[in-house]
Amino acid sequence: MKNKILELIKSSATNENDYKSLVSIFNLHEQLQYATNIKQMAEDISNWLNKEFNVDNLTFSLFDVNKNHREKILVKGEEFYLDDELSYFFIINTHTNLNATVSFCATSKVHFKILEVKYDTIEAAFFQISPIIQSGILKKNFIESSSLDSVTNVYNRNYLIENLTTHLRLSNNTQNEIYFLMIGIDHFKAVIDEFDYDIADKVLIELAKVIHSNINEFDMVGRLNGDEFLVSLVNNSSEYQAEELAKKIISDFAEVNILVNEEKKHSLKKTICIGFEVYELNSETTITDCIKNADIALYEAKNKGRSQIFKFSDLSAEDTIDLF
Repeated sequence: MKNKILELIKSSATNENDYKSLVSIFNLHEQLQYATNIKQMAEDISNWLNKEFNVDNLTFSLFDVNKNHREKILVKGEEFYLDDELSYFFIINTHTNLNATVSFCATSKVHFKILEVKYDTIEAAFFQISPIIQSGILKKNFIESSSLDSVTNVYNRNYLIENLTTHLRLSNNTQNEIYFLMIGIDHFKAVIDEFDYDIADKVLIELAKVIHSNINEFDMVGRLNGDEFLVSLVNNSSEYQAEELAKKIISDFAEVNILVNEEKKHSLKKTICIGFEVYELNSETTITDCIKNADIALYEAKNKGRSQIFKFSDLSAEDTIDLF
């Protein structure tokens, strides 16, 4: 592709159309430099292809070679496949486990022929912008590796604790109370002992899915350690509503079947308990104190049996709070 951009630069001296194409490519290059994340870059590329070549159907994906997993960052227009006769695709290699694929599809055979004529320009553009896309992918990979739990893809402990205060401030929450749920899997160690860590990871992943399916975009969830997840609920109008949501997470997870043997179709069901604590924004209690209280509440919930929820405010002198 290097030769394409060099040829375009050379011909632009005498060919006005090639000069306009070159200007368009460098405008895209400049636009991408101001993008703050990989999704914005995908949007900019889509807008450029649409404006210059009337491309409506586009998919920008990231492919993790190690996990054999494809993440769609942006999808525009109608669905199509890479082997469609009217489609094109470009692979942007970062020389890591994470690479990008930009694919787009013509709307008709006539449109496809127009794109074929302009293909050298498109190819030259992708050569020019590839380093910026590579940088964006690497940045995304670094941020996620330092902030996300590698098993469940929720926030890890360090990121959650360090950024929880900032997150709550930026969530535009107008309530005086925020609710913390400390979620733990009942007898989680038995899963490891009876099966293995791969099955244990499956249990954790399914629990993360259930949690995410019940909370909204402003709520925050992180994995603190082994089997414990902390959820901050910022958009629930009352303590009752937050408690009902906690109960729903418990009931939803109890219905999940986790496949432990694909050949024999054996599955496993697990249950969870939840410790519940209320954080009052104007109180002297810190977020760290509330997290500790939620952990104590989880301990008490597990003492009462499976699928239990316990509120820290219900703790009495007779309850055991010695965690060590």
